[in-house]
Amino acid sequence: MIPQPADLAAVIPQLAHKRVLVVGDVMLDTYLTGDAERLSPEAPVPVVRVAGETIVLGGAGNVARNIIALGGQPTLIGQVGNDPEADKLRAVLDQHAIAHDLTVSPRRPTTIKTRVLARRQQMLRLDREDASPFAADERNALLAALEPHLAAHDVIILSDYAKGFMSEAFMTGLHRRLAHLGVHPIVLVDPKPANVACYAGVTLLTPNAKETGECAGLPAGNRQEILAAGRAILAKTASPHLLTTLGPDGMALFVSTDEVWHIPTVARDVFDVTGAGDTVIATLALGLAAGQDLLPSCMLANYAAGLVVARVGAATASPEELAEALHRLPVPAVTRWA
Repeated sequence: MIPQPADLAAVIPQLAHKRVLVVGDVMLDTYLTGDAERLSPEAPVPVVRVAGETIVLGGAGNVARNIIALGGQPTLIGQVGNDPEADKLRAVLDQHAIAHDLTVSPRRPTTIKTRVLARRQQMLRLDREDASPFAADERNALLAALEPHLAAHDVIILSDYAKGFMSEAFMTGLHRRLAHLGVHPIVLVDPKPANVACYAGVTLLTPNAKETGECAGLPAGNRQEILAAGRAILAKTASPHLLTTLGPDGMALFVSTDEVWHIPTVARDVFDVTGAGDTVIATLALGLAAGQDLLPSCMLANYAAGLVVARVGAATASPEELAEALHRLPVPAVTRWA
């Protein structure tokens, strides 16, 4: 039976205080905002007069931010550099009351993405990062940091932004530690195609349409192609489930290779898709931590994503906004594809 908005609204209070462990590439997102009224005399580029600066959590940090915005309790595990930017990142985490255990690398900087916006339009992005694979000591430090937290969380999110933490060696270390637990937590992965071989044995992956095609090595443009690509990923990773986000076409949830549901988007305005995938996996994780099945959890995530894409920057959704959206927005016509 397909859940109705009233059913989903009843789930929202259950998300409160649910604990989710978020592990992955942590970064700071800096937004420089202003106006651009003329071209530079030095080169044919706009001159942006900066009027404001905003610093927010990016990468895995934005996943944790989405969880806490919905009333959950995230614990964030990641790695930063030995630099002033790491202190800024910790300060923002403390500001949001996000529990964290960040290891420090003496060799790589804290990742920072700086976006320049004029009149709500992104003009430029500047990245400061070292995306090389973690060295053995960096990887072992990350595994040692997450190990004490595993037993206290029912759901783990691996937020892979291809900044170095994900590898087969890391996943081997994680699976070895999970094997010692009495109850195996749910493991969700926001994947990068280059690392698809690393994700064997996780519970569910959440690639977008482009990533789905790249992970599978197949086209993923229409319904039949998405079905074929999704099944190829399930076979390749030996994972039981897959959620492919399709942008304006909603989501395709592979409960199994034979049970696939299409969830149309509820978004009415799309200003910025930055961070929408973080919102999806955060909401999904909380739904599963609350004991909900995959379909209602994904439908709730679909509503949350519809809210954040209507705002500029990596936005979040609150329980009150999510409840209001369920009341206000049309009910998506969820159908079974296979």
